[in-house]
Amino acid sequence: MAQMKTPGVYIVEMNAFPSSIVEVATAVPAFIGYTEKAVNENKSLLQKPWRITSMAEYHTYFGSAPTPMFELTNLTSAKKAGGAPDFSFNGNDYRLEQNAGKFLLYYSLMLFYANGGGACYIVSVGDYTSTIQPDVLTSGIDLLKKEQEPTLVVIPDAVLLSNEDCIAVQQIMLKHCGEEMKNRFSILDIYDGYKDRNDPSGNVIDNFRDSLGINFMDFGAVYYPWVNTVIVQPSDLSYLNISNKDELQAQLLGDLGLATLPENATAVQKKLAAEITNISNDDLPEIEKVILDKTLTASSKLYKSIIKEVKNKINLMPPSGAIAGIYTMVDNTRGVWKAPANVSLNYVVSPAVSITSEGQEDLNVTLQGKSVNAIRSFTGEGTLVWGARTLDGNSQDWKYVNVRRTMIMLEESIRIASKKYVFEPNDSNTWVKMKSMITNFLTDIWKRGGLAGSKPEQAFIVQVGLGETMTPNDILDGILRITVLVAISHPAEFIEITFQQKMQES
Repeated sequence: MAQMKTPGVYIVEMNAFPSSIVEVATAVPAFIGYTEKAVNENKSLLQKPWRITSMAEYHTYFGSAPTPMFELTNLTSAKKAGGAPDFSFNGNDYRLEQNAGKFLLYYSLMLFYANGGGACYIVSVGDYTSTIQPDVLTSGIDLLKKEQEPTLVVIPDAVLLSNEDCIAVQQIMLKHCGEEMKNRFSILDIYDGYKDRNDPSGNVIDNFRDSLGINFMDFGAVYYPWVNTVIVQPSDLSYLNISNKDELQAQLLGDLGLATLPENATAVQKKLAAEITNISNDDLPEIEKVILDKTLTASSKLYKSIIKEVKNKINLMPPSGAIAGIYTMVDNTRGVWKAPANVSLNYVVSPAVSITSEGQEDLNVTLQGKSVNAIRSFTGEGTLVWGARTLDGNSQDWKYVNVRRTMIMLEESIRIASKKYVFEPNDSNTWVKMKSMITNFLTDIWKRGGLAGSKPEQAFIVQVGLGETMTPNDILDGILRITVLVAISHPAEFIEITFQQKMQES
């Protein structure tokens, strides 16, 4: 109040309402990986978290998709054994191995936005000329320590490392979320998650559980299996995606019977043979390359089979990008307290491995508690996320993804709002203000269905005061203690309906 030295009327304003708590964002993933470029006009965005809200913005700052290159091998004529062929055609077995352009961040972003994604952060740790390295990926995690907004951490490229390096990156993700920041959540992928658990190379689920450790399990969730998507279409690919074009040329000529033209060859055959020989000509104008691709598509079934197999290989994706989109969509439409499950995946044709109800039993509940959320296909419903557990699957406190993420939201929202009262007098006036502020915030969350209970008193309790949460020594030490008890709703994961017969009454 101003000192009154001159006679007159003095106006004094007083706040009638307590401070309010603003709910923090709950689904802002940070994607870490490799991009075509990382530049904002003339400034580099390499190793710098950058916020975007659409694929159009991604293209502006980080470029486009990688150019995948595959090596074609005719296993039959080459007399190569070992492993199953990728496809067979006219009695020949073929294999396609990707030898360049194998990066997953761009395609994961496509899945993210196809499934309801919004704002996110991109941390580019290198371009498409780089070799994927675990320490480079984890350096991107360290950069997120300075960012307050991200609430999810996703690293799709981790599965392109060796199994040991992939697990090491995932352990650092969990440590970052559960120990260093405590305000974000990790979405993990199963290494080799496109393989069945009975694959001769080993059980991918058991391998994951045995390797991951036990630290910070409640700050992450993992999903299995990988998914077959429709992100890349045959029109996005051509013979230019085959690295050994001479081999492709030889296989096509042989399949069409044009390797050696007979003397009575027609003009059409001669023209087609001449066009096929242009496959290895890198100096063709772009329009002629497009025409050549269309000619090959129309004339050669083998060529169409090769392009289809390339498409299928690229479209086999780890699900973390799509799951991040599902988290965002569910948070925006229902709230973070709704379990992100029983939701269909867009741009997904099918899971790479079919899982039955019996097969999911061990995924969902184990002695070790490392629950793995299943992605399953159901007749007439499509491909659904059919699990909502954290890796701490045996914990009564942190078993469910929505419970852990709701607590993160509540804690972070109240923490940020409470900073206003740092260095305020530690007396009843401050206690009443803070209690009122937290109570109003939790009441609003309860009204929206975020807390369980038929009335606010059953949904939460806020305690603060001398003799209640603090001792005189706490006040002398400058400590203000507030206790908040909340009843977060748990999902109905198992529904039991009992039927029995009753006596006829008439």
